[in-house]
Amino acid sequence: MRLDEVARLVGAKVYTGEDMLDLDIDSAFSSDMMSDVLAYAQDQALLLTGLNNPQAVRTALMLDMSCILFVRGKAPADEVVELAKLSHIAVLATALTMYEASGRLYEAGLHR
Repeated sequence: MRLDEVARLVGAKVYTGEDMLDLDIDSAFSSDMMSDVLAYAQDQALLLTGLNNPQAVRTALMLDMSCILFVRGKAPADEVVELAKLSHIAVLATALTMYEASGRLYEAGLHR
């Protein structure tokens, strides 16, 4: 699934990574606890989280994740957007809950 399709499916606003919308997303991990992301996420391309701070970007960077989708209507702070730009990580945000966003992506074929 391409990143632009992810954005469309969850009605997301793109904050960074407009040049990455053709990126293939083949897996995702959903959590607000970055310790769980570090412990359990493997080869993930997309992080769904409500943790709206630079730690989410740093965690994604450590795991070579290419995109963060903020859920529950959380708009990323300027420092989060700037760090993501410097790290070449796309940042999107949706009003959907984590559960609903994850479900839509799963239903559309993103099963890992």
